[in-house]
Amino acid sequence: MKKKYFFFDIDATLTDDATHKIIPSAEWTLHELERNGHFVSIATGRAHYKTVAFTDPIGIRNLVCCGGACLVKDGVTLENVPLPIETARALVHHAEEAGLGYVLMLDDSDKVFMKDFRFLEQAGRRTELTTYILDPDLNVDQIDAIYKIYIAMGREEEPNYPWVSMHGHLRMGNYLNYQYDAKKDGILRMMELIGGPVEDVVVFGDAVNDLVMFDKRWTSIAMGNGMEELKQKADYVTCDNTDDGILRACQHFGWIDRDYYHL
Repeated sequence: MKKKYFFFDIDATLTDDATHKIIPSAEWTLHELERNGHFVSIATGRAHYKTVAFTDPIGIRNLVCCGGACLVKDGVTLENVPLPIETARALVHHAEEAGLGYVLMLDDSDKVFMKDFRFLEQAGRRTELTTYILDPDLNVDQIDAIYKIYIAMGREEEPNYPWVSMHGHLRMGNYLNYQYDAKKDGILRMMELIGGPVEDVVVFGDAVNDLVMFDKRWTSIAMGNGMEELKQKADYVTCDNTDDGILRACQHFGWIDRDYYHL
């Protein structure tokens, strides 16, 4: 069996949105792929600390996380690149001039730093676990590494601020999340590090931030529950994640040779 190099999105690909836990057949499939000699990695926009909270309990030790900015091989972090500092500072200055609240992620943790309460007043609390640290003396020009920027801004406000497109970002309810959106670049760097042929890469995804890693040079598989634009770009569309889509795709292509249903 020819070795393949698998990269899996997490949310709504490996996990059930109802429980936020990995689907049992998907977890079994990841380890069965490894048993068959394949390389298995996560490819996610999640920060490193959030990714390992998911992967450590299931025993997956290769990661492309932080949207492609962080690489982990066999449990060892090889790199975790912050945002381009001049661009990050410019975004914060634009937000300040517009009277928009913001918070900054300055290290690999759930802590975010703010100089006032405007972000919470304008966008509310983030839905995920977050430790807010108030620092009235926070000065972006004195900070050398910023990993994420969250700027309070309603969708209807975006056309008023052309600078929002200075760097890749995602909309999260009432705020914008500035982070790397370069999963493909992270995958390519990982493949270079491990010396694997790019044409033997296989990626699985479901959402808009997975579009960037669906590349013609390798095999791209969309989940049945995924967005239509991603399905149109995919080489193969499998079943929904909750209908054992990961398992069924790997069986379809012959990447696993045991029957999960009759073990």
